[in-house]
Amino acid sequence: MEEAKLFMAEGIQRTILHGGTGDVPKFITGSKVTFHFRTVKCDGDRTVIDDSKLMGSPMEIIIGNMFKLEVWEILLTSMRIGEVSEFWCDVTVESPNTYKRESWAMNNEEKLRAVPILHGEGNRLFKLGRYEEAINKYREAVICLKNIQTKEKPWETPWLKLEKMINTLVLNYCQCLLKTEQYYEVLEHTTDIIRHHPGLVKAYYIRAKANAQVWNETAAKADFGKVTELDPDLSRSVKKELRLLEHRMQEKNREDKLRYKNLFT
Repeated sequence: MEEAKLFMAEGIQRTILHGGTGDVPKFITGSKVTFHFRTVKCDGDRTVIDDSKLMGSPMEIIIGNMFKLEVWEILLTSMRIGEVSEFWCDVTVESPNTYKRESWAMNNEEKLRAVPILHGEGNRLFKLGRYEEAINKYREAVICLKNIQTKEKPWETPWLKLEKMINTLVLNYCQCLLKTEQYYEVLEHTTDIIRHHPGLVKAYYIRAKANAQVWNETAAKADFGKVTELDPDLSRSVKKELRLLEHRMQEKNREDKLRYKNLFT
């Protein structure tokens, strides 16, 4: 058994029990990591708190994306494929009623109770123009639901209900990203939703606005056209957006012509 003790960061100690293969992977944003874990107390009996193998399925997280578990990312991105390691993390013990617990520390019932609260708080912050704070609320709610969803079967009703709730939260999240000019991330999330749920009008509408902001005129018009097709009641809003797009494209074309003219004079 390979065993090496390392101090990774302040408050984190690691022991490698079994070395993995190859180099440490390059965990770029969006990488999915699948792993088993066991959480134990630092007592003489090493009392088991949680064990993914007993739950019957491994854990999954997405690196650097909207479903972020920061502490686990630090641990996992230090490991090789097939590696088995133990980590000790310094903690301060508090009663559950005296602090705000992160989603990973909640059971499924607590997560389901937390989601509408986080959703409502995100909506309130959005209306106040506090978009970064709203993003964090929507993200946390999505993490709660995703963690529950991994234990359900995709073809069964509970999974589908969770998927609908997740889509609503992700689209709210994308509206915040539009406000903070993170257009390419909006395109990534809305395109993923449309790929799996091609009838969601709001996804097309938000993607159209993001395409318009990054000068994808043809794609924006196609998405706005899909919005009108799916919901004719939105025709007036779409016409307004198309007029804005036309005006922006005209301004851009004038600026481009002036820029090119100055290059040759």
